[in-house]
Amino acid sequence: MKRKFIFLVNPISGTRSKTKLVNLITDRTRAIQIPFEIIDTSKDGDYSFLVQKIGTESITDVIVCGGDGTINQVAAALLNISVNIGVIPMGSGNGLALAAGISTHPSKALDIIFKGNAAAVDGFYVNKHFGCMLTGVGFDAQVAHDFATQSTRGLWTYIKQSLRLFFRYKTYPFVIEINGEKISTEAFFISIANSNQFGNHVTIAPKASLHDGLLDVIVVNKKNKYFTALSLLGHIKLGKVQQPIVQKGHTAAIDYWQTTNIKIENPSLAPLHIDGEPAVTDRTIEVNIIPAAIRLLQP
Repeated sequence: MKRKFIFLVNPISGTRSKTKLVNLITDRTRAIQIPFEIIDTSKDGDYSFLVQKIGTESITDVIVCGGDGTINQVAAALLNISVNIGVIPMGSGNGLALAAGISTHPSKALDIIFKGNAAAVDGFYVNKHFGCMLTGVGFDAQVAHDFATQSTRGLWTYIKQSLRLFFRYKTYPFVIEINGEKISTEAFFISIANSNQFGNHVTIAPKASLHDGLLDVIVVNKKNKYFTALSLLGHIKLGKVQQPIVQKGHTAAIDYWQTTNIKIENPSLAPLHIDGEPAVTDRTIEVNIIPAAIRLLQP
């Protein structure tokens, strides 16, 4: 089947100029004689127009040149549509791309796209809203909400926001229903991962796979704040978050499960994010896996 591409370029994602990217896409795609079109990403995040365009123009591949938030919006519109999704990572974290082994160098990412190796990748629903990488409530969600209001993007801005928030952040009460258990806890945050990382190689769920039909759940419980933070950073660096962090004489500061679904009672309305983007929180949050949700071009 002859391939035909749409490249969606987000003009404001990440920190890099998009002019060079557009020139690179144009030169390299013309050189291998694949028909293509370059269009801007949607300002309102609505990509429903792609469904008809894919059908009437015989589009085989939709390439997202942006970050995790844009990938989320495009993938949500293309569920159950026979099309490949490619990624040229241009965001601040690029968690999905890095988890899938896609290079953040645009030319190398194009090599993967041109090769055409597509594999099914799981997704999930958060109260019927689509996600493909990571969702969470609590501290990491508050960072996402604060980060979204900043005039500059990038890793350093994210780190500054995280540190600023950490020293004044509180815990929230949660009741978690998972794998037949019901657990009450006070926690800094709960992360529910399909991808293994937040982005920028910060691995929060080392056992997570994009293809295993499971969600990895990480709960950072209320313990000594500074002990938990330092230990968590060490575990992230070593890729050992699934191993409990325990203070002498105390229960684990971190819990780790794998599941296909989870229900969280959130009475204090802790903030919520989906794929690193701020989302409207609720008193009840249900997350369910969607096996083989999209076809992702990857190495």
